[in-house]
Amino acid sequence: MNIGDAARASGVSAKMIRYYEGIGLIPRAGRTEAGYRVYSEQDVHSLRFVRRARDLGFSVEQIAELLALWRDRDRASVDVKRLASEHVRVLEERVALLLQMAETLRHLAEHCHGDERPECPIIDELAGAGNGTVTGAPYKSGLLPRRKAGTAATAGSAPACHGD
Repeated sequence: MNIGDAARASGVSAKMIRYYEGIGLIPRAGRTEAGYRVYSEQDVHSLRFVRRARDLGFSVEQIAELLALWRDRDRASVDVKRLASEHVRVLEERVALLLQMAETLRHLAEHCHGDERPECPIIDELAGAGNGTVTGAPYKSGLLPRRKAGTAATAGSAPACHGD
């Protein structure tokens, strides 16, 4: 089948198929005498594997490792579980960070008058001139709730209001 057929059958765009070939994630397709790519059912199966792994948020490097494990019939499932467990840990950290960011923005939005006045705690915080409601904790942009020294922020914790 050609690249368009492989794209439709796998759910991976032709552009991404060419990219995955280019970076060596999947083997380069065979070619016809006219130079057109030719894909087998096994190629499409591999592309579906890649698409599903991407849907689950695995990086290209992790997908390469998963593909190698998938193709290795002598693999130990502990290796697959290790990869998946580490990925779950990273995803959970991202979720916690996103929840903290949402809580901070919610807090700032609640304290913004939203009227004709130019004063705005959201703009002030983004400009680094905030009133101390949020500080530069672990997230690079500094938009995390303030924490007391020696305590860990949790995903469900609300930022402290330090006044308007």
